[in-house]
Amino acid sequence: MNVKIDESWKKRLQKEFLKPYFLELAGFIRDEYQNQVIYPKGSEIFNAFSYCPFDQVKVVILGQDPYHGPGQAHGLSFSVREGVPFPPSLLNIFKELNKDLDLSIPSNGNLERWAKQGVLMLNATLTVRAQQAGSHQKKGWENFTDAVIKCIAEEKKHVVFMLWGAYAQKKASFISETEHLKLHAPHPSPLSAHRGFLGCGHFSKANAYLKEKGLEPIKW
Repeated sequence: MNVKIDESWKKRLQKEFLKPYFLELAGFIRDEYQNQVIYPKGSEIFNAFSYCPFDQVKVVILGQDPYHGPGQAHGLSFSVREGVPFPPSLLNIFKELNKDLDLSIPSNGNLERWAKQGVLMLNATLTVRAQQAGSHQKKGWENFTDAVIKCIAEEKKHVVFMLWGAYAQKKASFISETEHLKLHAPHPSPLSAHRGFLGCGHFSKANAYLKEKGLEPIKW
Protein backbone atom coordinates (compact mmCIF):
# COMPACT_ATOMS: atom_id res chain seq x y z
CA MET A 1 0.00 0.00 0.00
CA ASN A 2 1.35 3.41 -0.93
CA VAL A 3 1.12 5.12 2.47
CA LYS A 4 1.18 8.87 1.95
CA ILE A 5 0.59 10.26 5.40
CA ASP A 6 1.79 13.30 7.35
CA GLU A 7 4.78 12.65 9.66
CA SER A 8 2.82 13.73 12.75
CA TRP A 9 0.38 10.88 12.10
CA LYS A 10 3.01 8.38 10.99
CA LYS A 11 4.80 8.82 14.31
CA ARG A 12 1.62 8.11 16.29
CA LEU A 13 0.28 5.28 14.12
CA GLN A 14 3.46 3.37 13.26
CA LYS A 15 2.70 0.74 15.93
CA GLU A 16 -0.76 0.30 14.41
CA PHE A 17 0.74 -0.31 10.95
CA LEU A 18 2.74 -3.24 12.38
CA LYS A 19 -0.15 -5.01 14.11
CA PRO A 20 -1.25 -8.37 12.63
CA TYR A 21 -4.73 -7.10 11.69
CA PHE A 22 -3.23 -4.20 9.71
CA LEU A 23 -0.72 -6.39 7.88
CA GLU A 24 -3.61 -8.68 6.93
CA LEU A 25 -5.69 -5.68 5.85
CA ALA A 26 -2.80 -4.35 3.72
CA GLY A 27 -2.55 -7.71 1.93
CA PHE A 28 -6.29 -7.77 1.28
CA ILE A 29 -6.26 -4.19 -0.05
CA ARG A 30 -3.30 -4.90 -2.37
CA ASP A 31 -5.15 -7.87 -3.86
CA GLU A 32 -8.31 -5.81 -4.28
CA TYR A 33 -6.50 -3.04 -6.17
CA GLN A 34 -4.95 -5.64 -8.49
CA ASN A 35 -8.21 -7.47 -9.22
CA GLN A 36 -11.09 -5.00 -8.75
CA VAL A 37 -11.97 -1.36 -9.33
CA ILE A 38 -11.38 0.26 -5.94
CA TYR A 39 -11.98 3.83 -4.72
CA PRO A 40 -10.24 6.09 -3.92
CA LYS A 41 -6.96 5.74 -5.85
CA GLY A 42 -4.27 3.99 -3.80
CA SER A 43 -2.26 7.19 -3.44
CA GLU A 44 -5.32 8.97 -1.96
CA ILE A 45 -6.35 6.45 0.73
CA PHE A 46 -4.71 8.47 3.51
CA ASN A 47 -5.50 11.96 2.16
CA ALA A 48 -7.36 12.88 5.37
CA PHE A 49 -4.06 12.49 7.25
CA SER A 50 -2.00 14.24 4.58
CA TYR A 51 -4.13 17.39 4.49
CA CYS A 52 -4.77 17.60 8.24
CA PRO A 53 -1.70 16.95 10.44
CA PHE A 54 -2.37 15.66 13.96
CA ASP A 55 -1.27 18.90 15.64
CA GLN A 56 -3.80 20.91 13.64
CA VAL A 57 -6.91 18.77 14.26
CA LYS A 58 -9.75 20.91 15.66
CA VAL A 59 -12.82 19.17 14.22
CA VAL A 60 -13.45 15.53 13.26
CA ILE A 61 -16.23 14.72 10.75
CA LEU A 62 -16.75 10.98 10.70
CA GLY A 63 -18.17 9.25 7.62
CA GLN A 64 -18.75 5.55 7.02
CA ASP A 65 -17.58 4.44 3.54
CA PRO A 66 -15.92 6.31 0.69
CA TYR A 67 -18.24 7.14 -2.23
CA HIS A 68 -18.40 4.16 -4.58
CA GLY A 69 -19.19 5.93 -7.86
CA PRO A 70 -16.51 6.80 -10.47
CA GLY A 71 -14.48 9.94 -9.81
CA GLN A 72 -16.12 10.75 -6.46
CA ALA A 73 -13.95 9.53 -3.55
CA HIS A 74 -10.58 11.16 -2.98
CA GLY A 75 -9.78 10.27 0.61
CA LEU A 76 -11.79 12.89 2.54
CA SER A 77 -15.18 11.91 3.98
CA PHE A 78 -18.14 13.55 2.16
CA SER A 79 -15.81 15.48 -0.21
CA VAL A 80 -15.64 15.29 -4.02
CA ARG A 81 -13.22 16.96 -6.41
CA GLU A 82 -14.00 20.06 -8.47
CA GLY A 83 -16.34 19.31 -11.37
CA VAL A 84 -17.95 16.26 -9.71
CA PRO A 85 -21.70 16.69 -9.03
CA PHE A 86 -22.59 16.87 -5.32
CA PRO A 87 -23.70 13.53 -3.88
CA PRO A 88 -26.99 13.95 -1.94
CA SER A 89 -25.36 13.87 1.53
CA LEU A 90 -22.90 16.59 0.57
CA LEU A 91 -25.68 18.74 -0.85
CA ASN A 92 -27.53 18.43 2.47
CA ILE A 93 -24.35 19.47 4.32
CA PHE A 94 -24.20 22.61 2.17
CA LYS A 95 -27.92 23.23 2.73
CA GLU A 96 -27.34 23.08 6.48
CA LEU A 97 -24.39 25.47 6.18
CA ASN A 98 -26.67 27.84 4.30
CA LYS A 99 -29.33 27.57 7.01
CA ASP A 100 -26.89 27.72 9.94
CA LEU A 101 -24.35 30.34 8.80
CA ASP A 102 -26.12 31.88 5.79
CA LEU A 103 -23.34 30.64 3.49
CA SER A 104 -24.20 30.26 -0.18
CA ILE A 105 -23.90 26.79 -1.74
CA PRO A 106 -20.30 26.62 -3.08
CA SER A 107 -19.42 26.00 -6.72
CA ASN A 108 -17.57 22.76 -5.91
CA GLY A 109 -17.63 20.04 -3.28
CA ASN A 110 -13.89 19.78 -2.67
CA LEU A 111 -13.48 20.00 1.11
CA GLU A 112 -9.68 20.15 1.10
CA ARG A 113 -10.22 23.77 2.14
CA TRP A 114 -11.72 22.51 5.42
CA ALA A 115 -9.04 19.84 5.93
CA LYS A 116 -6.28 22.43 5.62
CA GLN A 117 -7.88 24.39 8.49
CA GLY A 118 -7.88 21.44 10.88
CA VAL A 119 -11.00 19.45 9.95
CA LEU A 120 -10.16 15.73 9.86
CA MET A 121 -12.58 14.24 7.35
CA LEU A 122 -12.35 10.59 8.29
CA ASN A 123 -14.25 7.61 6.92
CA ALA A 124 -14.49 4.55 9.18
CA THR A 125 -13.54 2.39 6.18
CA LEU A 126 -10.95 3.96 3.88
CA THR A 127 -11.55 1.95 0.68
CA VAL A 128 -14.50 0.44 -1.22
CA ARG A 129 -15.19 -1.59 -4.37
CA ALA A 130 -16.84 0.29 -7.23
CA GLN A 131 -20.63 0.28 -6.90
CA GLN A 132 -20.52 -1.95 -3.79
CA ALA A 133 -21.20 0.09 -0.67
CA GLY A 134 -19.80 -1.49 2.47
CA SER A 135 -17.67 -4.00 0.53
CA HIS A 136 -14.52 -3.29 2.59
CA GLN A 137 -16.19 -3.17 5.98
CA LYS A 138 -15.07 -5.63 8.69
CA LYS A 139 -11.68 -6.18 7.02
CA GLY A 140 -9.68 -4.22 9.60
CA TRP A 141 -10.18 -0.58 8.66
CA GLU A 142 -12.56 -0.04 11.60
CA ASN A 143 -9.83 -1.12 14.07
CA PHE A 144 -7.45 1.35 12.47
CA THR A 145 -9.88 4.29 12.48
CA ASP A 146 -10.88 3.50 16.09
CA ALA A 147 -7.18 3.81 16.98
CA VAL A 148 -7.09 7.19 15.19
CA ILE A 149 -10.12 8.49 17.12
CA LYS A 150 -8.71 7.22 20.44
CA CYS A 151 -5.38 8.88 19.70
CA ILE A 152 -7.11 12.25 19.12
CA ALA A 153 -9.42 11.84 22.12
CA GLU A 154 -6.56 10.97 24.49
CA GLU A 155 -3.76 13.21 23.27
CA LYS A 156 -5.67 16.37 22.41
CA LYS A 157 -8.18 18.62 24.16
CA HIS A 158 -11.07 20.71 22.89
CA VAL A 159 -11.72 18.87 19.63
CA VAL A 160 -15.21 19.03 18.11
CA PHE A 161 -16.53 15.64 16.97
CA MET A 162 -19.44 15.91 14.51
CA LEU A 163 -21.18 12.55 14.78
CA TRP A 164 -23.84 12.18 12.13
CA GLY A 165 -25.93 9.03 12.28
CA ALA A 166 -26.00 6.06 14.66
CA TYR A 167 -22.90 4.46 13.15
CA ALA A 168 -20.64 7.47 13.85
CA GLN A 169 -22.16 7.99 17.29
CA LYS A 170 -21.50 4.39 18.29
CA LYS A 171 -17.98 4.42 16.86
CA ALA A 172 -16.99 7.44 18.93
CA SER A 173 -18.81 6.46 22.13
CA PHE A 174 -15.55 6.37 24.12
CA ILE A 175 -14.71 10.08 23.67
CA SER A 176 -14.74 12.11 26.89
CA GLU A 177 -17.44 14.78 26.84
CA THR A 178 -15.57 16.82 29.44
CA GLU A 179 -12.44 17.15 27.27
CA HIS A 180 -14.16 17.52 23.89
CA LEU A 181 -17.42 18.64 22.26
CA LYS A 182 -19.54 15.84 20.79
CA LEU A 183 -22.28 16.99 18.43
CA HIS A 184 -24.92 14.40 17.53
CA ALA A 185 -27.37 14.54 14.61
CA PRO A 186 -28.97 12.18 12.11
CA HIS A 187 -26.92 11.38 9.01
CA PRO A 188 -27.09 13.97 6.18
CA SER A 189 -28.27 11.35 3.65
CA PRO A 190 -31.67 12.03 2.06
CA LEU A 191 -33.11 9.11 4.07
CA SER A 192 -32.51 10.81 7.41
CA ALA A 193 -31.46 14.47 6.94
CA HIS A 194 -35.02 15.74 7.49
CA ARG A 195 -35.12 14.01 10.89
CA GLY A 196 -32.84 16.58 12.48
CA PHE A 197 -29.65 16.98 10.48
CA LEU A 198 -31.13 19.97 8.67
CA GLY A 199 -31.39 22.54 11.44
CA CYS A 200 -28.80 20.94 13.76
CA GLY A 201 -26.60 24.07 13.78
CA HIS A 202 -23.41 22.04 14.16
CA PHE A 203 -21.19 24.42 12.20
CA SER A 204 -22.01 27.49 14.31
CA LYS A 205 -21.85 25.40 17.52
CA ALA A 206 -18.40 24.11 16.54
CA ASN A 207 -17.09 27.62 15.90
CA ALA A 208 -18.58 28.98 19.14
CA TYR A 209 -16.83 26.19 21.07
CA LEU A 210 -13.48 26.74 19.32
CA LYS A 211 -13.64 30.48 20.03
CA GLU A 212 -14.54 29.82 23.67
CA LYS A 213 -11.41 27.63 23.95
CA GLY A 214 -9.22 30.30 22.36
CA LEU A 215 -8.92 28.52 19.02
CA GLU A 216 -9.35 29.93 15.52
CA PRO A 217 -12.83 29.10 14.16
CA ILE A 218 -13.22 27.28 10.84
CA LYS A 219 -14.04 29.26 7.68
CA TRP A 220 -16.75 26.91 6.46
